[in-house]
Amino acid sequence: MSSSAIGQKHKKEQPVSPSSQFRKGILKTAGGTILGITMIASSVVAGGLVGLAISFRNLPDVRILKDYAPTETSYVYDIKGRVLSSLHGEANRKVIDLQEVSPNLKRAVLAIEDSHFYLHNGINPNSIGRAIMANFKSGEVVEGASTLTMQLVKNIFLSHERTVSRKLAETVLAIRVEQVFNKDQILEMYLNNIYWGHNNYGVQTAAESYFNKPASQLNLAESALMAGLIQAPEAYSPFINYSEAKTRQALVLDRMAQLGWITPAEAENAKKESLKVGKPTAWRGSKLPYVTDAVLQELNERFGKDTVIKGGMRVQTTVDYNTQIAAEKVVQSAYNSLRGRGVYSKELQVALVAVDPRTHYVKAIVGGVDYKKSQLNRAIQSHRPPGSSFKPFVYYTAFASGKYTPDSVVVDAPVSFRDGSGWYSPKNYGGGYSGAMSIRTALVKSSNVPAVVIGSKVGTSKIIEVCRTLGIKSPLQAVTSLPLGAIGVTPLEMAGAYATFASNGWHSEPTIIARITDSRGNVLLDNTPKPQLVLDPWAAASLNSVLKGVIEGGTGTAANIGRPAAGKTGTTDNERNVWFVGYVPQLATAVWIGDDANRPLGKGVTGGGFAAPIWRNFMLQALKNEPVMHFSAASNFPRPKAK
Repeated sequence: MSSSAIGQKHKKEQPVSPSSQFRKGILKTAGGTILGITMIASSVVAGGLVGLAISFRNLPDVRILKDYAPTETSYVYDIKGRVLSSLHGEANRKVIDLQEVSPNLKRAVLAIEDSHFYLHNGINPNSIGRAIMANFKSGEVVEGASTLTMQLVKNIFLSHERTVSRKLAETVLAIRVEQVFNKDQILEMYLNNIYWGHNNYGVQTAAESYFNKPASQLNLAESALMAGLIQAPEAYSPFINYSEAKTRQALVLDRMAQLGWITPAEAENAKKESLKVGKPTAWRGSKLPYVTDAVLQELNERFGKDTVIKGGMRVQTTVDYNTQIAAEKVVQSAYNSLRGRGVYSKELQVALVAVDPRTHYVKAIVGGVDYKKSQLNRAIQSHRPPGSSFKPFVYYTAFASGKYTPDSVVVDAPVSFRDGSGWYSPKNYGGGYSGAMSIRTALVKSSNVPAVVIGSKVGTSKIIEVCRTLGIKSPLQAVTSLPLGAIGVTPLEMAGAYATFASNGWHSEPTIIARITDSRGNVLLDNTPKPQLVLDPWAAASLNSVLKGVIEGGTGTAANIGRPAAGKTGTTDNERNVWFVGYVPQLATAVWIGDDANRPLGKGVTGGGFAAPIWRNFMLQALKNEPVMHFSAASNFPRPKAK
């Protein structure tokens, strides 16, 4: 049976069914005559309480348990299925089927909590009589008589106050549950719902926390210790008091031996066994916190926070653990190197995002140099001017218009444009002008004036249309200076857009989530790529050819990785933001360096000199097992007609 499909059929398991072993143990303890009387009394009391149930018409209908799904922890995995993080509220729970629970644990729980479980009808008259006498003597409820079924209904339907009315309601509901569900179903619900301490709800997360193994693999000693926790999980926790936990374990083992479910020798051997206790896992941090934060942002937007932390989702991310770790190490090393090179900006930060052009899956995302010191994920939350790394959008627009080629001539000379209420005169980085040059040369040298000139001719509104097509959602204004990247964008937007250049115009929405299912395997979200051709192939191939020149002999030579690659540097005014965004056919990566307070990084800090080497170091590691691939030549595609 799947995790929470309570009403489906269960396969009876011999170790927990009322087998001869259980019957032998119970008869040995109670005696055949007493057992017979007990069962008759149980029927009589049950019949009386059914009549009493008429007085509890406001009690919930236990049949809703057929569709009851307890709050369950959601899990985040990398692309290869490695667990990265768990997402939950107070209850850390993983629901499992009864057959996934060790027979040792089933016997241990029944022995200490309800050894007559498979014989009674929801209540145990012997226990009730004993409890009534104790409560009568004290004048209040001091002792319960709860069977597993009664404990279950109390946890799900009722408060935990110790009153006679609550106890009566618990008894009525327990009888109703036994009429609707079989014993195995009830035991499964019980084991998945009860509290085991340290925010672990349900047997699976408890086993993983206490012994770092699934519930199916618990041995006798481990099972007895866990069964002993149920009465007071934190008080008997081996994390808090190992000696007290062993004392409770011995009590459970003695009870199992008394019932004849294990031999005295087995009990003694289990008591002597030294247990390798794990550590609390409920609030353990993510192995890849920047990845988890990005996933959580998308999940909350799509499903809502409450569903995410309670719905038992299984989220497969697009990120490979090893690639992400490599990216984080590169960023940390780069930070140290920048400090060593004299970049003393007080709040210096580096962000990196890598996207697979074939799928637009995010393969790595690093939002800063130290997550522990700052949880801001600059890769997706910081909008910074991209400077000259915005120019490829301008030149692609020009190529796609059919009016320009990489060899078209543009003049790099003083020029002014009427812009709003005044005049705008673009300047080149470092000053000076170079006169007439090809678009290829202008982009390779990262000349500013030609980009503004071409931008004004093709129209900034057209450039914005291209940006939107490429997935850039940040606010963009159709101003004359737009070609120089004076607007704010995120590293993820840049990496995703460049990935579409790398794929020769094929685009999917960038995502960090590949697939989501619930705990039963039902698909909630399938992000299998559905790429669409959104760019003109000739224009994209022409741009790729030009941007290869940036690395081969332009401002981005420090990004040379010894294989065909294309990219563009970016440096904003006063060196406040420096970028390198580049790609090969299999991977597009954006690197940003800046200061959280937007202070200048220092004279001479450029994208080519500082961001490009970071890009290179990451790409060499990320591509070490990838074959060398070449970009498609523009000659393979028809040139667009002039519009």
